[in-house]
Amino acid sequence: MNKDRKELGAELAYAALDDVPTPKADAKEIVGLVKSSGRITGYQLSNGATVSKEEGVAMAKAGDIKGVGVAHRKDSEYLKSLPDGTEDNNLGNLPSVSG
Repeated sequence: MNKDRKELGAELAYAALDDVPTPKADAKEIVGLVKSSGRITGYQLSNGATVSKEEGVAMAKAGDIKGVGVAHRKDSEYLKSLPDGTEDNNLGNLPSVSG
C-alpha cells in the first residue's frame, strides 16, 4: 500500500471517532478482550485488571487508557484502536480472556 493510501486510511479512522483522549503518562494498554456470546463486554488492561466496556470508555475519556479513541454505535459507546501503522495491537486482533 502506498503512503498516501495509508495516510488516507488513518484520517478516515480518526474521522470515525467521537473523541481521541490524551492519555496520562501512567495510562494502561488494553491487552485482551472480555467477550460474551462473541460480543465485547469488557477489556483486560496491562496491569491485569478487567473492566467493563462502560468502565473502559470512561477510563479512556479520563486518559487512563492509551492507544484508543471513543466511537459510538446507536446509543452505545465503545473503544477503537488508534491507527498506528501496525495491525498487531488492534483491538480486534487481541486475545479473548475470561472476565
